[in-house]
This record gives sequence, C-alpha cells and structure tokens, in this order.
Amino acid sequence: MSSPSQQPTNKPDLDESINVTKAHGRVDRETAATAREERLVDNGHEPVSLWVIVACGIVLLIAGGVLGKAGTLFSYGSTFQEGYVRGKAPGAGDEGPVAKTALAAFSGKGAKIYSKCNGCHGADGRGDGANYPSLAGSKWVAGDTQKLAMVILNGLQGPTSTGKVYGAGIMPAQGAGMGAEDLAGVMTYIRNSFGNASGDVVTVEMAQAALELSAARAKGGPVNAEEIAADHMTMLPGEALDPMTLVNPATLKPVE
Repeated sequence: MSSPSQQPTNKPDLDESINVTKAHGRVDRETAATAREERLVDNGHEPVSLWVIVACGIVLLIAGGVLGKAGTLFSYGSTFQEGYVRGKAPGAGDEGPVAKTALAAFSGKGAKIYSKCNGCHGADGRGDGANYPSLAGSKWVAGDTQKLAMVILNGLQGPTSTGKVYGAGIMPAQGAGMGAEDLAGVMTYIRNSFGNASGDVVTVEMAQAALELSAARAKGGPVNAEEIAADHMTMLPGEALDPMTLVNPATLKPVE
C-alpha cells in the first residue's frame, strides 16, 4: 500500500496566488513593445519618402519640357488643329446675341417697354375694371393694327372699344421718344399676350409707317372712338414677316 505522502493530488504546480490571465496579458504587451523597439528593416527595402517622389516628378516634368519638349504634352500645335475655328450656332450672326424667332424677339423687347404701363393696365393687362380698361380681348388690340398704334402714340379720350368711359377719362399719349423698334415691339407684345393671340409680328417698317401717320394727323391730342372708326380701321402698310424668322433680338433684323 502506498503511504499518505505518496497519494496523487489535484493541486496545480503554480502557486494559487498567481493570476494566470494577467500574467499572460503582461507578457503579450511586453513582447509587442519589444517588437516595435527592435524592428529591423532589411537593407534596401526601406519605404521611399513622399517628398522624394514629388521632387523627382517635378524634375522629370522640367527636364521633359526643356530637353525633349515633353512629346505632345506641352505642344499646342499637336493638341489643337491648326486653323481650327469653332462653328457658329444655327442662325447666329457674326457677332451679338443668339438669334431668336421674330415673334419671341419682338415680344421680348415689347415686354420691357410695357413695364411702364403696368401701373394702369396691370402686369396681366386686365386693368382694374373701373379706371383703366383691359387689353385682354380688346377689339382695338386684335385685328387691324393701325388703330392700336394710334392709341399708343396719341392717347385716347372718351369711350373705349366697348363703349365704356373709364374713370381716368383720358389715356396719355405714349409716343414721346418712342422709336419704330420700340413701337413694333410693344405692339407685338400686347397683341400676343394676356390671352391675345394674333400670332403675327408688327414689323419695324409697319411701326415707322404708324409714326408717320400719327405725325400727319389733321388734329393733335388724343384720338377718340369716332376718329378710329373713320380713319384707322385698317392694317399698317408694310411687308409681313414670318413670326418664325430668326432675327437679332437687339436690332430686330433678320440674320443670315
């Protein structure tokens, strides 16, 4: 039989006072620190500094430009075709703004001139119903052009096309300082806005004829319904212009 001193025991070899987990962690940290401090780089495999790469690139670019003319990199003649001229947009003239259709160009010019009429007829052209008449659907706006031209240039006194006399009583003349281009623009704008849709263009030639007719009136002052009915129920003279013709929006002249 074995003596009690020779019986096997379950007690571990390490002292129970040692924390094995903490001991292993400390060993791992010390090992990692030692590896960082004693890291060796093989001779010839050290990383190249970024500044060295940048400096070399600059030197190569300069050398290529001076000695080898850098191939085609810096050669304008090799990159761009000699004698190349950028083509014009369809309908564009040699200089100036991009061409627009006659209806758009004339109306655009007229919209700027009409802005001074907003105080009476309103931005929507419908007046206020009491003091200022509506231009929307007006018989003197649609149809024959001469009557509208006479009202704009000379003003209007008395009843309008509906027979109603508005509170203002009289519309002041708007022709002072107005050129043929201005009159053509504002007439085209009014006749194609606010629900009006004549679809045509009052040309500069027609507007010039209106200026001459206005200057030749037998009596001065504003026109009235009787004079309009007797003398101005007709179209202004001049050759018609296709509304889709491309024109220069600044001069209102057709472009090639």
